[in-house]
Amino acid sequence: MNIDFTPEELAFRDEVRSFFRDEIPEQIKEKTTQGLRLSREDQITYQQALYEKGWAGVNWPVEHGGTGWTAAQKYIFYTEAAEADAPRIIPFGLTMVAPVIYTFGNEEQKKRFLPDVLASRVWWCQGYSEPNAGSDLAGLKTKAVRDGDHYIVNGTKTWTTLGHYADWIFCLVRTDDSGRKQEGISFLLIDMKSPGVSVEPIITLDGRREVNEVFFKDVKVPAENLVGEEGKGWTYAKVLLTHERTNIAGVAPSRRRLEKLKALLKQPTQGVPDLQNNPMFMARVMQTEVELKALEFTELRVLSAVSTGKAPGPESSILKIKGTEVQQALDELWLEASGLYALPFVPDQYEEGFAGEVIEPHFAPNTAPHYYNNRKVTIYGGTNEIQKNIIAKQVLGL
Repeated sequence: MNIDFTPEELAFRDEVRSFFRDEIPEQIKEKTTQGLRLSREDQITYQQALYEKGWAGVNWPVEHGGTGWTAAQKYIFYTEAAEADAPRIIPFGLTMVAPVIYTFGNEEQKKRFLPDVLASRVWWCQGYSEPNAGSDLAGLKTKAVRDGDHYIVNGTKTWTTLGHYADWIFCLVRTDDSGRKQEGISFLLIDMKSPGVSVEPIITLDGRREVNEVFFKDVKVPAENLVGEEGKGWTYAKVLLTHERTNIAGVAPSRRRLEKLKALLKQPTQGVPDLQNNPMFMARVMQTEVELKALEFTELRVLSAVSTGKAPGPESSILKIKGTEVQQALDELWLEASGLYALPFVPDQYEEGFAGEVIEPHFAPNTAPHYYNNRKVTIYGGTNEIQKNIIAKQVLGL
């Protein structure tokens, strides 16, 4: 996509490029480039560097410490971050719970929570899905019963990404069973150190502990941790999910992976098939590139809307559908282009300090883990089938 930047925007691009070149610790960039897994401390170090620069709250309102950037500036930032192989911002605090708090929370909650979120001093996780309530999120059963100045919470949340790192969890809980199921849901902030909270790992196909089950047994939560009104959590959850789906699309990182794939195809290597002269394979590469370029326009529309203070609209569902489909298409192309280097899969080689032989060459890091891990991207954040229903209802009026 060709965009004509103003002189001011070009100067901003140079500033962002210099920041990622000079101010991000080299070991963090090397880990990302080589496909090594970042530790909790790595991620916090990166996000706090953004905070010190004043760039942590990319989409936050200025009055709460946000950047106030235009859509073009956000596009430049995400593009340069991907080009520099910088880590992706962990979304749960900065791009998910924060918009709910600064939009629907009271002044005390804003003062209490937002500064720590912005500075990445507190790690958040998401408590939405349950063992029998995923796509049908309104069917959740985790219950919060008011008892004086507290809620007593009992239930289970599942697929809780990086919950074992988290200090706090934002939860959808059922506070009323009497009406429509969507009307009895509330939005509650829970300290993960509270007595009665326990976390159990779920090991994924790539051998990682990324997701967890979180159990609540008679957990006392101060009533002051209720965001907004009781029973309005479904409304707040939908706002949060539009921000999450926009983030899931990952347009800039996908564009970077496509660039690396095209470079790999031009690099003759033993054990790697010559696919650049395979017309059927190259047709798939070009199709993916066309879809990705088209997706950039939708992303710019969403970024423009957010710049004016609006929440992302149904475009976020389009971004989620096509963005995740493009990610999976790239995974498949990478697997084929990597040839024998895509197998066997040795999960430990992506951990810092691995002493054995690295199976994949430097030019194709993380091919197998990307493929395994990204099988889930069309499911989380609301399945792509659900997103199509949202588009049919909100755009087509069906």
